[in-house]
Amino acid sequence: MSYSEIIYSEDGPVGTIILNRPDDGNMFTHTMCHEIRDCIETIRRETRTRVVVLTGAGDRFFCIGGRKDGMEKTKLYAGVLPTLEIYEAIDRLQKPVIASVNGFAVGGGNVLQMVCDLTIAKESAVFRQVGPMMGSFDAGYGTWYLEDIVGKKRAKDIWYSNPKISAAEALEMGLVNRVVPDDQLADKTREYALSIADRGAFALASV
Repeated sequence: MSYSEIIYSEDGPVGTIILNRPDDGNMFTHTMCHEIRDCIETIRRETRTRVVVLTGAGDRFFCIGGRKDGMEKTKLYAGVLPTLEIYEAIDRLQKPVIASVNGFAVGGGNVLQMVCDLTIAKESAVFRQVGPMMGSFDAGYGTWYLEDIVGKKRAKDIWYSNPKISAAEALEMGLVNRVVPDDQLADKTREYALSIADRGAFALASV
């Protein structure tokens, strides 16, 4: 599979999707959203890949979400739709998806890691919701998932006051599963993914 704004590779049973716009915070564009969705749908139809890893290019940003000028070719509400297609594709995929958070996960980027089945983050990673600061809101997945993960009161505080959440704080509140030293993220993610891929395919699809 060849794409312009993501990179896809396979390492045995593990498929890795890299958001490849590091100079722009791995920010969503229409093209990137459609490529991620297409890649996930392709993975869904084949049997080689048992586990999917989703990460960002570079060492500063996982994904900083999207913004209006990044979706400028869309009509009313269409700027929301491409990201919803990604979240829905991940939600429907009967293979575990691991977010490997290598930096800032902001706005839609934080929602992206929440929608993934598991999250491993480096120690310097930062998580934040910023929609209300810009007068925008999450259309569904982010609010539902965040409340399920951290509880209603804490989720409302995150949405209303938009604090920067460290990896350690994210681990404490259950927003991520594991936190590892920065220089070990790639190796620990691979180890994590391979250990899960060794489980029964039917059992993984049923969770």
